[in-house]
Parts: sequence; structure tokens; C-alpha cells
Amino acid sequence: MPGQNAMEIKERILGTLKRRGPSLPVHIAKETGLSILFASAFLSELASEQKLKISNMKVGSSPVYFLNEHAYMLEKLSQSLNNREKEAFLLLREKKFLKDTEQPPVIRVALRAIMDFAIPLHRGGQIYWRYYITPESEFTEPTPQIIIMQAKEEPIKQKINIIEIKEEEKEPQAKTPEIKVRVEKVKKTKKEGHKDPNISERREKKEEKRKTKKKTPKRDDHFFNKVKEWVSASSMEILDIQSFNRNELQLRIKHKNEEQLLMAYNKKRINDSDLIKANKKAKELGLRYIILSLGEPQKKISDLIDATKNMSEIKKME
Repeated sequence: MPGQNAMEIKERILGTLKRRGPSLPVHIAKETGLSILFASAFLSELASEQKLKISNMKVGSSPVYFLNEHAYMLEKLSQSLNNREKEAFLLLREKKFLKDTEQPPVIRVALRAIMDFAIPLHRGGQIYWRYYITPESEFTEPTPQIIIMQAKEEPIKQKINIIEIKEEEKEPQAKTPEIKVRVEKVKKTKKEGHKDPNISERREKKEEKRKTKKKTPKRDDHFFNKVKEWVSASSMEILDIQSFNRNELQLRIKHKNEEQLLMAYNKKRINDSDLIKANKKAKELGLRYIILSLGEPQKKISDLIDATKNMSEIKKME
């Protein structure tokens, strides 16, 4: 196709997007008289030239194409989200910013799935989610609340003991009488039910500092997203997060209308310990389980699994 024709087609596509707003390739093909294949190719080329954007969300099996100034129109496509994703979308749209660790596991999974609407912010070692059309400048990091128990401060009483030492009659040399004054601070004891407010405040600050320094388990979001994509591609649905760290991810999933446990290991080779751990966890939950890893299992594990496929039971001979 001559270069001039290609330029004209691109201009027609951009004009169609400007008029229609976010569109699918089938809409562009219909408006421009192109086949869906050619329309998709031109749209991808325009996206690589950064003249338009592609949504992460898909309607059917196709992403949505839109101009940067029409990003706000993506809200209309939220109807294509599933129930949990829509719940997370509505909550984020209402609050504008959400702290990741304060959300229930189902919402945390959904926020990571709706990347068109949930933009991550990293602040103070924490993840916050920003609604995509809310300016980042509106974010204000919550100030930790320190509750100080105040006690009524009573004036410190002083007891003055005056001890007079009189001149002794038999002293060979006359001495000037001297007076010693001893000042004692009398404090209320714990039994009297009073507390020093300064001590209480120091304890609260120390406790708050200890909580702040408490380390949270490190997580691998790349590993999580990779597992989530595999689950989606396998026509499974995530129901809940059982456990998540940098080495493994435990998910309750729905597969073929059956709830199961998915044990995903962030390594290429699983061993017998991993197999035993997955089986033990599945028994605790009363579920069947699936094991997922980044590579093939060890040969002895594969041989063991094959060996048990046709076995009906193991018996002990008396």
C-alpha cells in the first residue's frame, strides 16, 4: 500500500476515534471500510507511535483503543468487568485512593486486575491505589495517629524535714548551731491509681515506633501477575488469597465449577517437600489441589506421580 494511502487511513482512524471515543477494531473497520485484520494492524501501529492508547481490559477477546483525551470515557466500559472487579472499581472511584494492605484479599486481587482504572503509588514502603483520572497531587499520605493517655497532673508535694542539731554542753569549743534541710519529692504510688503522663506518652511513642519498624513480608508482584494471567488463560476464577510471599502463592480458585487450592511456587523445580506441603494444606481446607511452578518438576517427582496413577491402594501384610 503506498505511503500516502497509509497516512490517509491513519488520519481517518484517528478522526473516527475522535468522533466515537473508545472503540473496538470492529467499529473502526466498519467506519473506515477496512477489514478487521487491516484495522487492527493500523491501530497497533498508531499505538506504537503513541498517537493512541490500548486498554488492558478486553471486551470479548479484543482490547479497546482510545485517544489520550478520551481516557475518562473508559468508565463506560466498566460494565464489562466481572462482579469482584466492578466492586473494586466502584470503591476506588468513590475513595480515589486506597491503601493496599487495608483491603480484603478479594479486593486486592481485583485492583491488580483492573489496571486501566487502578494506578499503583509507592509511598513509605506501602502500595496505594489511585483512581486513574484522579490527579496524583491530591494524594495525602495518612498521618499515623498516636493516642496519648493523659493523667491528671498533681503538683509535686514536697516534705521538708528540718533537723536541728543543738550544741553539746561538753564540747570544748563552741560551735555554731547548724540546720540541715532535707527535701524529699513525694510521688503517688501505683497503688493510689495515678500515672505519670510523661511515662505513658513515652510508652505510646515507643510502641508506635516498634510497629512502624515491623517488617512486612516481601512480595513479588511480577510473580503474582504471572500466576493471575495463567489462571485467567486457564478459564479459572480467583476466589481468595490464602497466602502470598516471594516464594509461593496459595489461592482458592474455581475450576470447572469446583473450588480447589492452587499452590504456585516461584521456582523452576519443585521437590517432594513442596508436594507434601501442598497436599497437607489441601487436606486442611478439604479441597483438591493444583501445583504450578516456573518449570518442570524433578524427574523423581514426575516418576512418583506416574507410579501412583494406576495404584488403587497400599496394604500391609501381617
